[in-house]
Order: sequence, then structure tokens, then C-alpha cells
Amino acid sequence: MSESTGTAATEPAAQPELRRVIGPKLLLYFVIGDILGTGIYALTGTVAGEVGGAAWMSFGLSFVVAMFTATSYVELVGKYPKAAGAALYTQRAFGIHFLTFMVAFAVMCSGLTSAGAASRAFGGDYLQEFWSVPTLPVAIGFLIVLALINFRGVSESVKFNVFLTCVELSGLILIIVIGTLALSRGVGDAGNALEFNTEGTAFGLVVSGAALAFFALVGFEDSVNMAEETTDPQRTFPRALFLGITLTGIIYMLVAFFATALVPLGVLGESTGPLLEVVRAGATWFPLWLFSLIALFAVTNSALINMMMASRLVYGMSREQIVPSVLGTVHPFRRTPWVAIFFTSVLAIGLASWGGVSDLGGTTALLLLCVFTLVNAAVLVLRKDRVEHEHYRAPTVFPVLGIISCFYLATPWSGRDPQQYLIAGVLLVIGLVLWVVNWLVQRAMASRASGEEPRV
Repeated sequence: MSESTGTAATEPAAQPELRRVIGPKLLLYFVIGDILGTGIYALTGTVAGEVGGAAWMSFGLSFVVAMFTATSYVELVGKYPKAAGAALYTQRAFGIHFLTFMVAFAVMCSGLTSAGAASRAFGGDYLQEFWSVPTLPVAIGFLIVLALINFRGVSESVKFNVFLTCVELSGLILIIVIGTLALSRGVGDAGNALEFNTEGTAFGLVVSGAALAFFALVGFEDSVNMAEETTDPQRTFPRALFLGITLTGIIYMLVAFFATALVPLGVLGESTGPLLEVVRAGATWFPLWLFSLIALFAVTNSALINMMMASRLVYGMSREQIVPSVLGTVHPFRRTPWVAIFFTSVLAIGLASWGGVSDLGGTTALLLLCVFTLVNAAVLVLRKDRVEHEHYRAPTVFPVLGIISCFYLATPWSGRDPQQYLIAGVLLVIGLVLWVVNWLVQRAMASRASGEEPRV
């Protein structure tokens, strides 16, 4: 990324390569598990309150936008199977160091705001089914435990993800089954899921809901940062991403449909555990504590994968010399980027202490929509860059539609809450400060190195 100073002193210390342990099945579970989780379990009611009973349409629109962008990611990860993800693609396409740094920082922050939202959701209505405890201490302890799992190793973390994915998927299938049986018995009204709030047009409401619902569909891009730990990424990624997004998109629309069909919008919109209300309304026979436990597992899975993504992204950036090389230090025995894990965990705890689920979730979507706009542009710019190996090539119309849709959903025209711009702005200002500090350090090191070299 940065220019070499020509001296060994400026080169990062050699580190062992990451272990390639993620095969096709594990990667598919990783994608599904990362998309499923906090968004659908915690924010379905908020989206319904924004749109009305037709909230499932907002999830459907988010699914389409996510699929446009996924085609760009699949092409790029096939060409450049590295851990740095969007930042690597931005650098290769535009060659602007500052832009690359800010993209990397935005993606990292999106993972941390998502994990922060999950940690806060963990202490919400679902946990209250067991005992009443303050949310913040629970969120902090929750993130510390995830850091230890992440440090233990990617194989252990991803296999734990398989278990959690099965649990959270069973919870959503249960909601679909409960909804189907309840409607067949005359409980609820399917017509409610076709109604919109009276404030605004149908299109405007669906778009506004999608601006928040998109948080529930993000996560597929995290898998790109596991490229260096995936076997045969050129063949593995296309099937895993497209299949994973399609399955989760369909499940989300069905869950949102049954939620608004069974639960009054006033109740649904006020709950931090909206799917618990679906169980309460449609299946009085099912233990609420058991579904709450499933939801807690789902939230845990979201947070774990986001923390894994953030730490791997920092590791990848250190290898590209965009952040200090110490952040790329790999533990000699566990073979995990332990310094990056510690760094991102501390930041996540800070964010969890700052905002609530809705604010942090919306900020996650905002940051990633901005990044996705650049990624969709990058895939078109990089068509001129040929590689020797075969890889997937996205139909050109998809990245173009991805640019338009992601940009629109990131703007105030989509009805996005202004508070999310404030949070994102503060985070990006912090990134700007870090970039200036890193630039000054790099410049000082380069000057010192050039002064030590003999003059010819």
C-alpha cells in the first residue's frame, strides 16, 4: 500500500500464515450464521413500527440490495483472496491511501457497532425472561467471553458458529411454523401484513424500513475477511454467499410476515424481543424461556462473527501496512491475531457503553452501505486488472444497480434517523485522527531510515 523506504528496518516482522481450515460447509454456516441473528431477532418490531404490517417488503428490498453487492464481493474475492476485503479492493481500484484507510476503519467500526448492538440486545427482553440484571455489565462481560473464544482459534470459533447457527435457525423456523399454525386456526390476520402506516407513501415507507432492515442482511461481507483461512476460495465463495443470502432473505420475509400478522403493531414496535411476542401470541403452549434462550444464542452468534471479522480485518490492514504492524502479531501457539483481537474487543466494549440497539444497528447499516457503494464501483474499475487464475465475473448491471441502491439507502432521502449520521460521523472523525497519527509516524520512520542510508 505505502511506498517502501528501501530498508529492512521498515518491513513488518515475518509472521506465520493463517491456517486454512474453513471448507465449503463451514463457510456456508459462517455466512448464514453471520446474517441471521441480532437484526431479525431484535429489530423486526422497529421496522414494523416504521413501515406497518408490510414490513416484510422492507426485508425483501434489503435482500435484493444485498444480492447486488454480493455479486461484486464474489468477483473481487475470487480475484484477490486476501483477508483485507473492501479496503484491499478500494486500494487496488482507486489507489488513494486515505480512502483505503477510511474504508477499512468504517468496515471495522461496522463490525464493532454490530457487536455492540448484539451485546446490548443480549441484555434486553430475552434475558429478562430469566432474571433482571443491568444491561451494561452484561454487555461488557458478554464481549469479554467472545474475545476469549476468538483468541482460542478460528477453527474452534467457526465450529462454535455452526452450533449457534443451527440453534438460531431453529428459532426462526419455529416462528414460521407457529405463524402458519396460528393463522390456520384463525389466530391473527394475514391481511395485517399487507397494510402500511398512514404516514407516507408505500414506496417511501418500504425504503425507509429497508434503511434499517438492511442491518439484518449484512454479514455476508464478513466472510471475505476469512479468505486466507478458507480452502479453495475461488470455488467456495460464490456458492456459499449466494446460497446463504437467498436462504436468509426468504426466512426473514416469512418471519416478518408472520410477526405482523399475529402481533399488534403497537406491541411489536415497543418490544426489544419482538419474536418473543410472536410466540406469546401464536403458541401459548411453547415455553417462553426456551425461545428466549434460542434468541440469546442467536445474538451471541452475530456478535462472535462480527468480532472475528473485525480482528481479521485489522490483521489484514497491518499486513498491507495501513495500520501499525504490531496489530498483525500472530500468537505463536494459537495462530490467531491476538493483538488485533484485544484491540477490537476494547473498542466494542466502548461502543456498547455508548448507544442502544437501534442506534448502533442503524449506524452499522449506514457505514456498510457507504462501503458497499465503493465496492460496487471498485469491481467495475478493476475489470481492467487481469489475473491468471479463473474466477466468477458479475453481470455488469448488478454492480451498477448496487451503486445506485446502496447510495440511496445511505442518504437522508431514505428516511434514515439523523442520530445515525451523528454516530457515524464521530467514528469517522476518530478514524481521521488515527490516519493523521499513522501518517506522521510513517513519515518520521521514512525520514530516519533515509538518513541512515549511505549517500551514493
